[in-house]
Amino acid sequence: MSTASSSNSKDSPVEKIYVGKVLALSLVASLGGFLFGNVSSVINGANKAVFYEFQVDNGFMQGFVVAIALLGSALGAYLGGGIVNRHGHKRVMLLAGVLFLVAGIGTAFPLFGVYDFMFWRVISGIAIGLAAVVSPMYISEVAPAHVRGRMGSLFQLAIVVGIFSTQVVNQVLLNLVPDTSLKPIGDKGVPAVVANNTLWLGVEAWQWMFLFMVIPTLLYIFLARMLPESPRYLVAEGRSDEARVVMSTIYVDISDEKVSAIQAALDSEHKHSMKDIRGNRLGLKPLLWAGIIIAVLQQVVGINAVFYYSNLIWGAVGFGETRAFGTSTIISAVNVIFTLVAISLIDRVGRKPLLLVGSIGMFLSLGLLTLLFQTAPKCTQVIIDGGGQSGCTVAADMNNPLLGASEGWVAVAGMNVFVAFFAATWGPITWVLLAEMFPSNMRAAAMSIAVMANWLANFVVSMSFPGLVQISLGLAYGLFTIGAFVSFFYVWKYVKETKGVELEAIAKVEGVSND
Repeated sequence: MSTASSSNSKDSPVEKIYVGKVLALSLVASLGGFLFGNVSSVINGANKAVFYEFQVDNGFMQGFVVAIALLGSALGAYLGGGIVNRHGHKRVMLLAGVLFLVAGIGTAFPLFGVYDFMFWRVISGIAIGLAAVVSPMYISEVAPAHVRGRMGSLFQLAIVVGIFSTQVVNQVLLNLVPDTSLKPIGDKGVPAVVANNTLWLGVEAWQWMFLFMVIPTLLYIFLARMLPESPRYLVAEGRSDEARVVMSTIYVDISDEKVSAIQAALDSEHKHSMKDIRGNRLGLKPLLWAGIIIAVLQQVVGINAVFYYSNLIWGAVGFGETRAFGTSTIISAVNVIFTLVAISLIDRVGRKPLLLVGSIGMFLSLGLLTLLFQTAPKCTQVIIDGGGQSGCTVAADMNNPLLGASEGWVAVAGMNVFVAFFAATWGPITWVLLAEMFPSNMRAAAMSIAVMANWLANFVVSMSFPGLVQISLGLAYGLFTIGAFVSFFYVWKYVKETKGVELEAIAKVEGVSND
């Protein structure tokens, strides 16, 4: 095994570790993030086909069909911390894997129409919520402090790779559809798309999009079974000898003091419960409110509107279906590349400086998109056979901006710049912060609430976006711009740097009690 010995400051050497082992544990845990990205993104390729399949024409209902999974995610996140405390990280990962598996099959073959489909979306959302809590928490507890940021960022990398791979798979499936003579427009005026055509075995392309998640899910379940439990969980359960064995595979020179430090941080604690997070700031501790606000700010910049609805956005500005898919795939690739940038910087530059840079970059790029969408000419009449700078092909596209070739590519560039800044900063760093910013006596409960808030904010943004698009795409992006503006000043005033801090010392950095 390879080892590493470096320092996170000029005068503070760090312990030697087995880098390969730490990386392997973190990568397996991060596979939950891959499924998270897969399930979150697959609806982007399938949403129009699903709307046709179930003849969903109302903007509110379209948003609800997509966003209902996020309510499941909020529920999964809320329950996740308590389940981890009772049953450990490994069992929660396995539970999430099983839920991902049954939900993938269920959404591909809904038996009772749109409500059946929505039920399976909720189940997949619960799996996402569990993964979003347990994976970052597990990584933060097995990764030594000087590499914790990089290892924690692997979760976000897995998410964006999941999104990218799903975009690629969706596009390949569409290109493989043999018969693209589309079905007629339905009773409610919802047009079919290529994904509504049969691909293989009498199953339509949009159904195959959901079925493909079965393959990585089975791999995740298989690998998660081989993970050791978190040392901190083992110590909390009175299994210190087992914890020492696990830690001996991570640290080259494991000492009794290392296990004792974990035990000391746990000795004064009572049994974990939601009581640990109660305080005098509207019923919660101030530190938890800080985590909640960070989690919400990550969503109100509109990143998931891009990934859930990017094809809808590009359709709204005049891109055809194939071009819209290609543009969305490029955006997903940018997301992956700049997440790698975050991994290379987070333990060197720190969390807070990167968040501030990200807020500035997102504000400027979102402001450009807002200006572009708001000042472009709008669709004012329906022209079934196309043509005309003021014409659109279906009534649902009324009031959408119509961009010329040059303006269209400026929009593509602006969207990619926005995604690049998000991916290099707020995307991964939010998950790292939420996993490390809370003292051990409240970590599980606090992270559950903060991640739940993240998903509820995601739900509000995703639910409202289709309706906002029908009013004004410029309005939607104006609201996202305001979110980026607020995020800068919040981080500047309230976020504290946790780079290189051992989890047992987090309470001192945050200025809170660990008992």
